[in-house]
Amino acid sequence: MKTSKENIEFYADNILIKGILHLPDKKHVNKSIPLVIGSHGLEGSKYSAKQTILSKILPQNNIGFLRFDHRGCGDSGGDFLKDTSVPNRASDFIHAVKYLIDNKIAAHKIGIFGSSLGGSTCIEAWKDIEKMDIDLAGCVLCAAPVKSRTIENIPVHEKTNDNQPGLPMSFFVENLDFDLSDKIANIRNVLIFHGKADEVVPVENAQAIYEKSKGLKKLILFENGDHQTSSIQDQKIFEQETLKWFKAIFF
Repeated sequence: MKTSKENIEFYADNILIKGILHLPDKKHVNKSIPLVIGSHGLEGSKYSAKQTILSKILPQNNIGFLRFDHRGCGDSGGDFLKDTSVPNRASDFIHAVKYLIDNKIAAHKIGIFGSSLGGSTCIEAWKDIEKMDIDLAGCVLCAAPVKSRTIENIPVHEKTNDNQPGLPMSFFVENLDFDLSDKIANIRNVLIFHGKADEVVPVENAQAIYEKSKGLKKLILFENGDHQTSSIQDQKIFEQETLKWFKAIFF
């Protein structure tokens, strides 16, 4: 199937956010189509592996996909160390939804996707997105932390170049201390992926999401899976199951 992509820009709290909009075909621009919005992990970008996979498989199956760089990441404005937090990333996400609505691109149904901290962002943003008078159909979450204090092997490191800021422990204490346990019940129709051998976010986070979320839900645990879903076999399962899930909740 022929697909199209377009570089887009919008503002979130006066910060310029840049992304790429993928559609089944140019004829669908400014028409109501099912569309998924993605949120990347802490130090990721719109070019992260799972985002790249979804940008290919979803448009080929009549589902649009919007991927963007959160503030302080990739091509977007902002300062990573100062601007990174779950509430700020949720605001980016909400403004991405607003962009789609204002441009009449996906007023029909929206699904959301989040990997690692992106999954936390989805949980944080869910209730506010629902207030925007859209049909929030469901979500897919990968290795998402619910409680920041369960995170292991915190990626504290020294600054190595201008594109890779150092992450002092104070950054995690001041910017990324969160507990979303009370917000899980807001989300529904959720597919959850998590590796049992995740060395960063313990699998108990996935189990909490599965237990407390509503509607349709499915938990897929990769027996030897790590935080990045490095296994080719696990990646194939992610691709197949995610496509199946979004097709089910949209169509």
